[in-house]
This record gives sequence, structure tokens and C-alpha cells, in this order.
Amino acid sequence: MNAAEAPDSPDSPDASGAAGASSGALASFAALRTEEGAALLAGLASYDPVQELAVATRLRRDHPAELVSAALGQARLRQRAAAKFGADDAQRMFFTPNGVEQATRRSVAAYRAGRLAALGVRSVADLCSGIGGDAIAFARAGIRVLAVDRDPLTAEAVRANAEALGLAGLIEVRCADVTDVDVSAYDAVFVDPARRGKSGPTARGGRSGPGAGSGRIFDPEAYSPPLSWAVGAARSRPHAALKVAPGIPHEAVPDDAEAEWISDGGDVKEAVLWFGTRPGTVTATLLPGPRSLTGRGLPDPPVRKVGRYLYEPDGAVIRAHLVAEAAEELDGGLIDGTIAYITADELRPTPYATAYEITDELPFNVKRLKALLRERGAGVLTVKKRGSAVEPEELRRKVKSALGHGPHAVTVFLTRVAGAPTMLLGRPAGSPLRPCP
Repeated sequence: MNAAEAPDSPDSPDASGAAGASSGALASFAALRTEEGAALLAGLASYDPVQELAVATRLRRDHPAELVSAALGQARLRQRAAAKFGADDAQRMFFTPNGVEQATRRSVAAYRAGRLAALGVRSVADLCSGIGGDAIAFARAGIRVLAVDRDPLTAEAVRANAEALGLAGLIEVRCADVTDVDVSAYDAVFVDPARRGKSGPTARGGRSGPGAGSGRIFDPEAYSPPLSWAVGAARSRPHAALKVAPGIPHEAVPDDAEAEWISDGGDVKEAVLWFGTRPGTVTATLLPGPRSLTGRGLPDPPVRKVGRYLYEPDGAVIRAHLVAEAAEELDGGLIDGTIAYITADELRPTPYATAYEITDELPFNVKRLKALLRERGAGVLTVKKRGSAVEPEELRRKVKSALGHGPHAVTVFLTRVAGAPTMLLGRPAGSPLRPCP
């Protein structure tokens, strides 16, 4: 990412203050990489943030206060980063607050690096590299990397991470504006432009129908650098990958790009525009696996009555507008022309949707729902919604008194069936009810 905005004039007081802050941050970061700083960080590997005041007081007896503060901050970032990078890597790496939030999850980065390696890519210019999550994945796949970021502190973090993980021989770090970098010597480019916050209120992502999903209004030029520049850079090399927000409207995807939506553990993480692969192809990829569903240009599935089973497509399938492809595999239809729930009479295994066995279908009615929950011996309630204005937490509060009367878990879907507000009750397919006491 280009983590810093363009600086003010050198004569500006604001620019001078920013430069001082940047200099101080660099000095604190450098101190963490000294022998004393490394020892402090090693001792904080498993510290409890709740005890931070007591820990800080104790450490300041033997170490400079500035170094202790920097070490505690880095220890907190490492704990947060463990979910993305794994505890082993996170405890050796260096992070910035923005870097932790915007870094690619290790599993997703490794998948993408594997795709580039399979294409024969041996060198890549990682433009807007952030703290180096993708650069690390590329290097581990045997790809030589030029990591570029215009923020000095972020660039130092990439350099430190390459060294900490034994990858310095494959990762060259350059602090520069990516628009000034010559990438002609590299087989591929990867660009992860940072958002500048020009998104608007929640809106449908560019197409009507169940595959459209919803997301923030997408402004291609709200990236830094703009998406148009990134696409130009991508077209300059034999292969390229551009990481974009999963809410990108399909009409914003260039005709010569492959669009891939990626989820990990059921959560949609990103979309990638690939160049030099399969122009015009749309794919949903699910991790772990990977399992990929490729679009075939099918029309929206037919709307039909609710069958015995309800399938909730993975978010990547919905974002990629591939609900029709998933429905065809299941021999199913939609419960409503605008809702991405698939229904079918038979249970078929699929990695692209989660199956539920439906036990009840009724118009939205809280009183009737409470009675059913008591009849079913519901002890645990899961509420899902799609196409309903009712918030799950609101419904949970209203039916709380009906829970705890038995051992069973019940899932309630707040949705629409043929345009009418409806509640569907069920349970994950394959999870039999225990006998009532």
C-alpha cells in the first residue's frame, strides 16, 4: 500500500511536524531491532495487555521509557497479527498499525503466489507492498521480489520482515512512489492499492438479482494509486494481479482481465484482477482447498417453492455472481428472485454452499416463532438474514424467553419467499436432533 499521503510543501509547518513524527517513529523502530530491543520483544511474546501498566513500570526500571513503549506497542501488534500470519511468523515479524489491518492473510497470499509460480513467474514487482505479507508469500514460492512502498517506516518493516524470516536474499525493498518505478525487468506486477475512503453508503454492487450482493459504492479512482494506473501497469507485463475490494462492480472489471473472488473459511477476503491468464473469466475460489467455481454465463435460476433443503452460498460465490452455477450443481432454484438462497428437495454435497434442513416455513410473526421454539426444545438460536429489515440481535431479544427449554439448536432465516417476509426454521444438514427429554 502507499501508506502515506503526498507530503505538504517542505516549508509548511504541518509538513515539518509530520517529518518530525516520521523521524521519531523510524528511530523507535530502529531501537526495536537492536540487541536490547530484541530482548525486550522476546520477553513480551506472551504478555497480557491487561497487565500493561505493571509490565511497563517494571521494564522502565532497566530500559528507556521510549523503548519500552515501542516494545509494548509492537508486542500488541504481533498478538493481533497472529490471526493473519500465524503465531510463529507473527512473533518474528514487525508491524505498523495500518500494516496489520491491511495486510493479506497468509493463506490468501500463499494461494495467489502459487498461481503466479504456476504461470512460470520468477520475478515480481510488488507495488504498494505494505509490511510485506505478499512479498513474503512470493519469496516463499521461489519468486524474486521488488517490494515498493513510499512510506519510510513501512519500507523498513518490509526489510526487517524479510531478514527476520530468512528471505532477504529474495526480497529487495525500495522506498519510492510506485508510479516512478520501472518494472520492465520483472515477469509480473502485483498491486495492492490502498483505499482513500471515498466510498459512499451501502449500495447494491452493480447488478440486480441474487448474485449481485451488496457493498459500498465503488470508485475506481479512489485507490492510491488509482485503479486506472494499476491496470496500465498490469498490462505492461506478461502477467499481473491487482488486489481490489470484493465489492467491485462487475462492470468495472476490464474486458482483458480475469476476476476472482476469494474467501477463506467462509469469509470473503478480496477480489483479484488477473492479467495474462483467462480474459473475461469469473471465478469464486474458496480456501482452504482451494476449490474454484468458474462462471459459465448461466441465467438466474428459476424461483420455486421452498424444498426440504436450503443452501446458503459462500460469499465469494455471491460476489462473483455465480449463484446460478451453484444452483445448477444442486438441481435447485431460488426462494425469491432477489435473494441468494438456493432451495432443493435433495441433499447434495457441495463446497460452495452450506446446507440446512428446513423444518418450518411461516410468515414473519414473533409470537408464532416463540411458540415453535418452545415446541422444538430450542436451547441455542442462530439467526441469519437476507432481504429482511429485521436485525438478528433485535429478534434474539424478543424471543429470549422461549429459549433454554431443550437441548436443540435451531437456525432461523429472516428472508423473503416469493416477495413475502418469511421465517424459515431449520438446522445444519446432517446434524440430527437429539431426542427430547
